[in-house]
Amino acid sequence: MAVETSIVPALKNIATRLRIESIRSTTEAGSGHPTTCMSAADLVAALFFSEMRYHPQNPRHALNDRFVLSKGHAAPLLYAVWAEVGLIPKAQLTDLRKLTSDLEGHPTPRLPFVDVATGSLGQGLPAGVGMALNARRIGAKCRTYVLMGDGEAAEGSNWEAAAAGAHHRLDSLCGIIDVNGLGQSGPTDFGHDVEVYRRRWNAFGWHTLVIDGHDLEQILAAYAEARRATGRPSMIIARTLKGKGVSFTEGAANWHGKAMKKDEAERAMRELDAQLVPEPSDARPLIAEPEGELRPESIRAVAPPTYTLGDTVATREAFGTALAKLGDADSRVVALDGDVKNSTFSERFEAAHPDRFYQMFIAEQVLIGASMGLAARGAIPFPSTFAAFMGRAGDFIRMGAISKVNMKMVGSHAGVSIGEDGPSQMALEDLSLMTAQPTITVLYPCDAVSTERLVVEAAMHDGPVYIRASRPKTPVIYDNREAFPIGGSKTLRRSDRDVATVIAAGVTVYEALKAHDELKGRGLNIRVIDAYSIEPIDAPAFLLAGRETGHLITVEDHYPHGGLGDAVALVVAPAGMVVTRLAVREIPRSGKPEELMDLYGISARHIVSTVTAAQVAH
Repeated sequence: MAVETSIVPALKNIATRLRIESIRSTTEAGSGHPTTCMSAADLVAALFFSEMRYHPQNPRHALNDRFVLSKGHAAPLLYAVWAEVGLIPKAQLTDLRKLTSDLEGHPTPRLPFVDVATGSLGQGLPAGVGMALNARRIGAKCRTYVLMGDGEAAEGSNWEAAAAGAHHRLDSLCGIIDVNGLGQSGPTDFGHDVEVYRRRWNAFGWHTLVIDGHDLEQILAAYAEARRATGRPSMIIARTLKGKGVSFTEGAANWHGKAMKKDEAERAMRELDAQLVPEPSDARPLIAEPEGELRPESIRAVAPPTYTLGDTVATREAFGTALAKLGDADSRVVALDGDVKNSTFSERFEAAHPDRFYQMFIAEQVLIGASMGLAARGAIPFPSTFAAFMGRAGDFIRMGAISKVNMKMVGSHAGVSIGEDGPSQMALEDLSLMTAQPTITVLYPCDAVSTERLVVEAAMHDGPVYIRASRPKTPVIYDNREAFPIGGSKTLRRSDRDVATVIAAGVTVYEALKAHDELKGRGLNIRVIDAYSIEPIDAPAFLLAGRETGHLITVEDHYPHGGLGDAVALVVAPAGMVVTRLAVREIPRSGKPEELMDLYGISARHIVSTVTAAQVAH
């Protein structure tokens, strides 16, 4: 197919201006990565001014083609192209990296044209998978383009995304690798051997093209061919030169992450100015707006829980039931699985909504990364797996928190209460992983009713949420009409003669209730609170309980750091209150759940002994 070449001079000039602005802004900032911007300038110019379809003054429009800068250190290039589009005044580009500016060192969604934060390499393509899945969900023709660096090709997350993109036949997804051959500390693994990249991406089932990344005719032809590809995603492998366009940086080592000095910048910009060429007056590049219309989302009330008091239901099972109901009510809700759907019960959602259920297999980085992309484009994704394996995606969770994306993570089989599977399967640090991020809401239900209600609360909440689910069946203790607002708690036992307050969550709520009954038989009353919301924690309830009972005890199926005990202590310490923490304090072993909870100090027996010892001491 012939490629329109009359716009090449104009695209060449745009690319040159992008290089100039990248140099100017980084020199003004005194830091940044101008040479990695220069290698990709031709690729980006052709993409924004010939290939992509988008509303230039409305970058968040649902039908826009998407651009993800996975090599986030090339942020000055991203800002320069949006200034070239006209969304940002060019004068603002020299505010790069200033405290008062949203033009940060690496892109974040503070900017309207950034969907997900990047800069931690290997995250753009997994997010792109999610964006392409969302385009399919809403029936849009929009495409997703992800610009990657060759250095980040070493990240395993990219290969998880490669497998997922091929499995889901995402032909609207197009990756672009800027193979400039140079990393931060030296040459990249394969340098300019583009055939290695071609073979690898071919092996993963992608439509693969190799081009000269500075030849605009080849670039335009590659974009056109990728758009025509069906049934599989495309990867454009572009051989480029780092620092392209400037004599003393082009292909030169030791320029990564170095801004030019003022005299160097002036020399570089003079060289680039000399490369500007005459443009045909009748062949201006155009920004084409997207085709199609938005399909309205279907949002209705969610069916309430229908349990009987005393029924025994695992919270992981109640999660599956709630998720299917939520999917019935809201077309934005999607589910992603890591090959554990029959253990997390997300298979119930799959049975009801197979077109919105995405299997990512045992690949937790793309599980969370794709969820980030889906959430950034308007879906409400529920990625679920065993809580122990959420840690594999820890950096994605961190970047999702920075992006404040609206994903709802669910980790099941948490703690020693899973039993015989042993410590490799027992998440005992997942709460600390999540509570360390200031934007993640953390919920930990104890029964089926609270689980269903909190799944709906999570979906309605704007921002990332983590729900911790348990393996054992537990009795239903709440009425189906009970409400569970985020940031609340439930006082389950209370009297005017309480000598201590036991604060529990999840499975330990039942240990606290057993301890209450045993102590009451001995003439001692304790207050029992279900802290179903770990972050935000119900500070007023615990401060009141501390003042009224004089002794706060937390009990959790988790290591002592970053969990329930820390959350309670953080809010009561300023009032001079001390928290006694019962938690798992060593690496556990296999055994029956009740044996393990007792062995590691979080059973009713240990609560009783803690309360009685305090009374003796008092």
